[in-house]
Amino acid sequence: MTEKEIHDIVARQRKYFQTGATLPPDMRIQALRRLYAAVSQREKDIQDALKKDLGKSSFEGYMCETGLVLEEITYMLRHIRSFSREKRKRTPLAQFHSRSYLKPSPYGVVLIMSPWNYPFMLTLSPLVDALAAGNTAVVKPSAYSPHTSRVLQEILSQCFDPRYVMTVTGGRAENTCLLQEHFDYIFFTGSQSVGKEVMRSAAQYLTPVTLELGGKSPCIVDQTADLKLAAKRIVFGKYLNCGQTCVAPDYVYCHRSVKDRLLKEIKEQIRLQYGSQPLENPDYGKIINEKHFDRDCSTALILIKQ
Repeated sequence: MTEKEIHDIVARQRKYFQTGATLPPDMRIQALRRLYAAVSQREKDIQDALKKDLGKSSFEGYMCETGLVLEEITYMLRHIRSFSREKRKRTPLAQFHSRSYLKPSPYGVVLIMSPWNYPFMLTLSPLVDALAAGNTAVVKPSAYSPHTSRVLQEILSQCFDPRYVMTVTGGRAENTCLLQEHFDYIFFTGSQSVGKEVMRSAAQYLTPVTLELGGKSPCIVDQTADLKLAAKRIVFGKYLNCGQTCVAPDYVYCHRSVKDRLLKEIKEQIRLQYGSQPLENPDYGKIINEKHFDRDCSTALILIKQ
C-alpha cells in the first residue's frame, strides 16, 4: 500500500468521525454485535490460520485468542451504555453557580499495531475497546503471521465500512507510512525497539500512546516453595505458544538447596503436559519463522557452552 493510499485512509476516517456517526451507543453496540457474529462464524478459519502461522492447537487458539476476543466483546456490550454516560461531579465552591460532570469522549482516529505472537487476540481486543469508546480505527496486523492477517482483513472488511475500520497489511514500509500520519491515539504491542520508533513518531503530534512491550520475566523459587506446583506453572507458562509470550518465564532464580529437585519436577511436568517426545505432539506449537528459530538456537548454544 502506498503512502498516498494510507494518507487517504486516515483522511477519510477523520472526516467520517467528525460526522458524529460513531458516537451513539446504539451504533457502537450494533458494530460489536456484527463483529461477534463474524468471529463466531469464522472460528474454524481463524483456528486454521493460527495453526498455519504458529502451530496452535484448536484448544490453545480458543483459550488464548478467539475466546478472549468474544469475552471482550461480551463485556463491552454489557457496559457500553454505562461507560458512555455522563457522570455528575462535585462542583468547587468558587464555581457554585455551575454544575460539574465528567463526559467520556472518544479520541478520534486510532491506530492499532499488533504483533505476531497472539495475532488475532492482540489485534481485535484493542479494536473492540476502541469501537466501544466511539473511535474509528486503522488496524495494522503483523506481516509475520500472514494467514491470520488475511482472515482478520476479511472479517473486518465484512463487518465495517473502511471509513470506520480499515486493515492495512504489509511490512516495514507500511509501518513507516502509518507512523508519519497524524493519529489521535496509537495502541502498539510489540518489541521495545519498535516501541521507541512509535514513541518518536507520536511525539511530533503529541499523540497519546499505549505501548505493550516485551521484557524479561524471571521466576523465583526458594526453599519454601511447592516445587511440583512451581514446576507445573513454569512449564505451562514457558511452553504455551512455544514460549512466544511477553510474560513467559525467561529464567529461574532458584535456591541451590532445591535446584536438583526442581529440575526433576520440571522434566516430569514437560512429560505430563506434552509427552516424552514434545516435538511429535501435534498440540505443541512452533516458532513463528526461521529467523526467530535461528536466534533461539544461537542463544541455546551460548547457554550450553557456559
